[in-house]
Amino acid sequence: MSTVRNMALLSIAASILTLLLKFGAWFLTGSVSLFSDAAESLVNLTAGLMAFWMLSIAARPADAGHAYGHDKAEYFSSGVEGALILVAAVSIIYAAVERFVHPAPLSHLGAGLLVSGLAALVNLAAARMLLKVARDEDSITLEADARHLLTDVWTSVGVLSGLAVVMFAPPAWQVLDPVMAAAVALNIVMTGVNLLRRSLDGLMDAALPEPEIRAIEDSIRAALPSGASFHDLRSRKAGPRRFAEFHLLLPGETSVQASHDLCDRIEAAIGRELAQISVIIHVEPTETHSGESP
Repeated sequence: MSTVRNMALLSIAASILTLLLKFGAWFLTGSVSLFSDAAESLVNLTAGLMAFWMLSIAARPADAGHAYGHDKAEYFSSGVEGALILVAAVSIIYAAVERFVHPAPLSHLGAGLLVSGLAALVNLAAARMLLKVARDEDSITLEADARHLLTDVWTSVGVLSGLAVVMFAPPAWQVLDPVMAAAVALNIVMTGVNLLRRSLDGLMDAALPEPEIRAIEDSIRAALPSGASFHDLRSRKAGPRRFAEFHLLLPGETSVQASHDLCDRIEAAIGRELAQISVIIHVEPTETHSGESP
């Protein structure tokens, strides 16, 4: 099993453990802000299961029906996770409004805070491991999981800090409980929207980031001999795989062998700059084209 899928299993295990701890803290205290924290962990678990499934699909090799591979399955995972985050935010806001309208006393805050704090440490450890592997493997699915877990950690820190104040403050300060829950919901809405945006970009074949495009252009220019140029560079990304294609303009008398060797050198130069990139080069005679390199 690949490192990426192993990390997805780690995310699932961490989500199950934190889910149990956070719902335990909620049952102990009756705090709606701790409920909001626990609800986000439920989303973490669902997203982790979805991530493992999609990563298993993305790992399949190219076949007759999917000649470019299955890498785009990762975007479905991050998109679903973004949607689930938004659903969790709506449920949290509903619970916060309900508690604000109908206040209820909090109990066993000390024990509840300890349990929830332990859950936050579990999430922090898992998120750091996932984020490292996500960067090494260029996996948007693992990055989505890691970012979500980190959001959960900061959510927990905010909730715990607020409840620590409530624990020592007069009873009137318990209104902070639903206020913090609403703040948590608004915070995770931003995470959900960002994940949805990135997933849509991937599914719509958005171009590679500008620094990567510049790296491709610089690699091509460095390999071009005198009298050669290029134009119409296009790029996209599917999961960790990058794709680039462009037209290479060479003098008409250039032999097929020389053209082929130059294309190999250009592909190798681009590959040294960007990992997991597939390059397609269309060779044209300079004499029949007036375009110039960008």
